[in-house]
Amino acid sequence: MSFLGNIIWLLLGGLVAAIAWAVAGLILCVTIIGIPFGVQCFKISALVLWPFGKEIEIGNFGVGGLLFNILWIILFGWEFAIAHLVTGVIFCISIIGIPFGLQHFKLAQLGLIPFGAKIR
Repeated sequence: MSFLGNIIWLLLGGLVAAIAWAVAGLILCVTIIGIPFGVQCFKISALVLWPFGKEIEIGNFGVGGLLFNILWIILFGWEFAIAHLVTGVIFCISIIGIPFGLQHFKLAQLGLIPFGAKIR
């Protein structure tokens, strides 16, 4: 079921979203200061490309991860999280869209706090 969900996900905009996250990662990696944030964008891009069957575990991120998460939330994270939340709510309006809406809720969680999160 997850394979079929991932194929439908790709056709309904998952590929475009993954490319957008990858482009954001490339833009952030232009400066040395932005490299840690760009790496997180690449991590999210990989999840956006193939989200079904994967779990997110918000883990131990330490002091450095906490500082980077705070910067991430202030600079970009809240916008990404709101975008995925709104998209998830729109998908959850119909019964057929609920699995896709749940994936957007998972992406909103990762989009808000990416440092220290593990994708399994």
